Amino acid sequence: MNTNLDTVVIGGGAMGSAAAWALSRRGRQVTLVEQFGPGHTIGASHGATRNLNPGYHQPDYVAMLAEVLSLWEELEQESGVRLLARTGIVNHGPGFEPQQVAAALGSAGIRAEFLAPAEAGERWRGIRFDRQVLHMPDGGQLNPEAALPVFQQLAAARGAEIRHHTKVVDFKVFDDGVRLTLESAGGTEVVTAAQAVVTAGGWTEKLLASAAGNDAAGMRIPTLRVTQEQPAHFRVADDGAVWPGFNHYPGPDYQGWYSPVYGMQTPGEGIKAGWHGVGPVVDPDHRDFLPEPAQLAALQAYARDWLPGVDPEQFEAISCTYTTTPDEDFVLDRVGPVVIGAGFSGHGFKFTPVIGRILADLATGTRDAPSIFRASR
Repeated sequence: MNTNLDTVVIGGGAMGSAAAWALSRRGRQVTLVEQFGPGHTIGASHGATRNLNPGYHQPDYVAMLAEVLSLWEELEQESGVRLLARTGIVNHGPGFEPQQVAAALGSAGIRAEFLAPAEAGERWRGIRFDRQVLHMPDGGQLNPEAALPVFQQLAAARGAEIRHHTKVVDFKVFDDGVRLTLESAGGTEVVTAAQAVVTAGGWTEKLLASAAGNDAAGMRIPTLRVTQEQPAHFRVADDGAVWPGFNHYPGPDYQGWYSPVYGMQTPGEGIKAGWHGVGPVVDPDHRDFLPEPAQLAALQAYARDWLPGVDPEQFEAISCTYTTTPDEDFVLDRVGPVVIGAGFSGHGFKFTPVIGRILADLATGTRDAPSIFRASR
């Protein structure tokens, strides 16, 4: 059977779900296909917490922050589901440029204040500070486990078709559209579409490579490095401590290349902490999900040094993936009938609704993405 569609979104993680939501809001016919089931833990969009860290100074990212704070509120109001806990975010350390960040955020109407180490330590005694701290009260923790179903349910309510357990086993690109071979429990199906939105996370390069030999030759994107990241939830040792989200930039001399560190409280699970983007390179189809011993030992050492509010000996290891570009900027672009959203480099989740909007813009020809996200950069 050959089915003709308007837009197929390939990959039902955060960005694909947001793209389906944004396209459905514009009245577009959209079909979202995801190779795994709802709430799977094989990619990058699972778990109950992600920091919404406003600590940017680059103009394009700051503009996206201003938009996304409004969009998360809009999603909460429309769905009736709480998606953002505004605990605030504190950033500190010698590898951080707080003055630039505070100035950029202030110009966008996003709050930021400086605190001395002693004052910050009094407010948040579970964290040790040794220099000036930038507190951003508009930040906090997002809940992916709640957000992905919200995007998909709101999209479906506007007519989107959401198909889990549906794998793209062949992908061909032509001048006037795409042809996909889909495999599911119901068998194999060939569909054609005017366009495809590729939001396949760690599988992006594999998917684009499968289209080799036709017009996909023009779909060159920055190299994507897929890593298995290994944060952990540490048991809370100080029940009276208040926990904001935090990002610490201790500099290159601390634990060698283990820098920076992010963290937050995950209700019922403890204090999540992890290195940023230093996990081993993996094939997303062949992962062991096991923590790398040296990195885990260094993370425990970090907890002993900088997180007095946790028990560094009591923890639960976590496994997820990063898909990272060389410059850690995203890929948001259109090449012929293919829109690509990839390379979110461990800091994309906070921007999910805006990324959905940008991908919908690209799919509908409304406007281009900022130039820093071009595939050809």
